[in-house]
Amino acid sequence: MIVILEPNADASSNEYQQLIGHLSQLPGIQYRVHKVQGAQQTLTEIYLIGETATVDKEAVEAIPLVERVIRVSEEYRILGRHADRSRSTSFEYNGIEFSQDNLNIFAGLCAVDTREHVDLMMRALKDNGQQCTRMGAYKPRTNPYSFQGHGAKCLPYVFELAGKYDIRIIAMEITHENHLDEIRSALEQTGHPTGIMVQIGTRNTQNFELLKVVGRQQTFPVLLKRGFGITLEESLNAAEYLASEGNTRIVFGLRGMKSNAGDPHRNLVDFAHVPVVKRLTRMPVCIDPSHSAGTRAASSDNILDIFHVTAQGVIAGANMILVDFHPKPEVALVDGAQALLLEELPYFLEDVSIAREAYEKRREACKRLNSAKTNPDWQ
Repeated sequence: MIVILEPNADASSNEYQQLIGHLSQLPGIQYRVHKVQGAQQTLTEIYLIGETATVDKEAVEAIPLVERVIRVSEEYRILGRHADRSRSTSFEYNGIEFSQDNLNIFAGLCAVDTREHVDLMMRALKDNGQQCTRMGAYKPRTNPYSFQGHGAKCLPYVFELAGKYDIRIIAMEITHENHLDEIRSALEQTGHPTGIMVQIGTRNTQNFELLKVVGRQQTFPVLLKRGFGITLEESLNAAEYLASEGNTRIVFGLRGMKSNAGDPHRNLVDFAHVPVVKRLTRMPVCIDPSHSAGTRAASSDNILDIFHVTAQGVIAGANMILVDFHPKPEVALVDGAQALLLEELPYFLEDVSIAREAYEKRREACKRLNSAKTNPDWQ
């Protein structure tokens, strides 16, 4: 059961204390308070855990400060929709909104290699009106002898350059809880010129202790990638781990499934699950076409597979794109074979815009269809 309070509820008020007192007396029930800071207001949700079937919903709704009460109807207690369309499906971070209704593009380096390449990448982003990027400092690799990222030593110049080019958010994977402290330290050292979206990669989707640590911190939003060899339900439960610890600012990432059924692509593209995740949860959905396709190959129409795969996700309603670019893919230390060229960035953005416009037209057509169904003459 979820108790939703009126916006900007004051935790020090008598009404709030009265509510907490009432909830504390419910037999066999525990509660957790979650706050979401939006651009205009603070939203408070209280999650009741236990035998909630015996709780009188109307009695709780009658308590001052309570806006409404929702009985949980899905397994994903915090992130699920629970048949309540009025619950927020968005959050704001460092001036950028993440929502199930909009689209953000994070083009950048899969792995930071040199300051020069970071500078060229971010300059290209600014020239094309972009304020988000991806920059890999910590890289989990299958082969222990492969390059695993520059780690903390590259963070200061990455953050400084982000400030120079007005990059508001960097998506950056971490593989250990200590990386959070390293990122905080580097941001402090450089004067907080940018924001970080912490990325949990596919190999750590079920690293439950890491999920708990990242969930407890409230500074950074989280991009959680689907595990490449587990079910969608298992990956959504991983997101619930984050939310259950307090951090509900989560974007769910689809990046392809590890299967030879996807050959010759690197992974089996799973972007048909974009609308599924949006239906089951309140999380915005990210697609990663680079790690799905894994190649710069083009079909007979001369359109790169990565462009085609991106369009599939966008036209299905994706809200974020995580895509690899590199000034010189032939010298990239990680995944150069799938990186797009900086010269291709404006064309990629144009192609995304075309696909997004098609999605918007599809949504409007669906509205007209649903409106027609309410007509008594509908057959």
